Amino acid sequence: MSAERVNPPELSPPTGFSHAVVATGSRVVFLAGQTALDTDGKVVGDTLPEQFERALTNLLTALEATGGTPADLARVTVYATDVSDYRTHAAELGLIWRRLAGPDYPAMAVIGVVRLWDDQALVELDGFAVLQ
Repeated sequence: MSAERVNPPELSPPTGFSHAVVATGSRVVFLAGQTALDTDGKVVGDTLPEQFERALTNLLTALEATGGTPADLARVTVYATDVSDYRTHAAELGLIWRRLAGPDYPAMAVIGVVRLWDDQALVELDGFAVLQ
């Protein structure tokens, strides 16, 4: 994918996201929501950072199975059961993102939700990617 990240100076400086991503390529991959499920279908991790790391790993695993890489991500949506907790851990979550997905961010949003499919889940990530 060719990705142009657009962050106009008229908008606040982006931290942990890009305001817009212009993606060109020939294949679009839609990634289902991923939580911190292990291979047995059980939620792992007691804290938001632990669950975020597993959910992101799961999202990237699905992406890699299609032939994509983290650089191909055009959009990711984060669903959090506690947005205040997400903000509290934002710096740590950014470190996890950069370690697993690299320094570039797709267009992103964090949405507060009452609960996720599994009661123990604190965070879910979905998105789409554009591949060459």
